[in-house]
Amino acid sequence: ARSWCEEVIGFCGLKPKMHQKAQDLTIADRKRLELARAVATAPKLILLDEVAAGLNPSEIDEVIRIIKDLKGLGIGAVVGVEHVMRFIMEISDRIIVMHHGKKISEGRPEEVVRDEKVLEAYLGKSYAQA
Repeated sequence: ARSWCEEVIGFCGLKPKMHQKAQDLTIADRKRLELARAVATAPKLILLDEVAAGLNPSEIDEVIRIIKDLKGLGIGAVVGVEHVMRFIMEISDRIIVMHHGKKISEGRPEEVVRDEKVLEAYLGKSYAQA
């Protein structure tokens, strides 16, 4: 169990900080710690809630790398809620877009990003018609 935990800590980029208290970690490191805690239980499914919130672009890139590499650890699926579109577009095989509590689109990222309902909901009607 200990070697698995150490592998997960290394996988999430926390090995140099593994003896620090969570309260002393940066926001980005805390997000990686949250991922490590989830991965350590070897689940088939991981649920994420706003994991990219508060992160700068390079920190987001690191979290994207971790999530993309989860399949190598035997994690079957990742389901998440997120507002950072670059993050969603890079990690997703399939996207469901909600607007005011209703599903307005579903499909592969390259389909959803061109959906007129999505463009109208998030960028405005004039942009969707352009």
